[in-house]
Amino acid sequence: MAGHNHDHSHHHHDHAVKIDHLNRAFIWGIVLNITFVVVEAAAGLLSGSLALLTDAGHNLSDVASLALALLAFKLTKASSNRSYTYGYKRSTILVSFFNAVVLFAAIGFIVYEAIERMITRPEPVPGGTIIWVALTGIAINGFTAWLFMKDKEKDLNVKGAYLHMAVDALVSLGVVISGAVIYYTGWYWLDSVVSLAIAVVILIGTWGLFKDSLRLEMDGVPKDMDIEKIRTELLKSDGVIDVHHVHVWALSTTENALTAHLVIAPSAIDSFDKIKHDLRHRLEHLEISHSTFEPEFSLTKCEVPEC
Repeated sequence: MAGHNHDHSHHHHDHAVKIDHLNRAFIWGIVLNITFVVVEAAAGLLSGSLALLTDAGHNLSDVASLALALLAFKLTKASSNRSYTYGYKRSTILVSFFNAVVLFAAIGFIVYEAIERMITRPEPVPGGTIIWVALTGIAINGFTAWLFMKDKEKDLNVKGAYLHMAVDALVSLGVVISGAVIYYTGWYWLDSVVSLAIAVVILIGTWGLFKDSLRLEMDGVPKDMDIEKIRTELLKSDGVIDVHHVHVWALSTTENALTAHLVIAPSAIDSFDKIKHDLRHRLEHLEISHSTFEPEFSLTKCEVPEC
């Protein structure tokens, strides 16, 4: 097979700047959330509020998820070796999938605790304490979500972190509302109802992350990438008369790869290096940074059955 491409130097520079920016965002998120988890858990234990305790537990899972995501980004910078020829880029996909699984586990715990408390007698909880702690949560989670907002559509791992933080801010808003209602009405059962509502919100936000990360784990074509559009783009290069056996998959949450068989016109055989260069440039605009081509000439026949 023909060799694969090398990114342009400006692309490396932009990628390095992005990684440094995200490193800072993850570190800020981890420090702020660890601090908030300690405060919220203490308030939940002292007040007996299930809503605060479940939110603290969810925030703790966020800290673990952010730490793993940061580790994955560090690993993407590690060099490849004989055992891992692509390096450790795929760890970002593993972390995204793990994030979704952790969130599903958190949902199960919240639902179990909320239903158990609703069946038994709802315990009195101080609405004022709930309000002030949850307001702090809105500020911290909202700020952390803002740090990831710019890059959330470019990287599934960042999207996972953004979802965690945005959902947490929304959850804290729900806790504020329940705290206010409890404070003025004494409806203590509302604490458990809000916990169930939290679980539903988390489930909705998590399903998309789970589906997208599972797709990448199974080497599926990355979301929003049209395989037919890619085929059409490959055929635009002068000298390429047919394209088949096209495979596209994700190396990480930010890098995609392609392999393809290209049928080259007899008159263009000597121009294959030029064709490769042209195609790699075209593919970079389609978010494919690693490409490998197998040339076939019109007089030869592909020996691979799937062709």
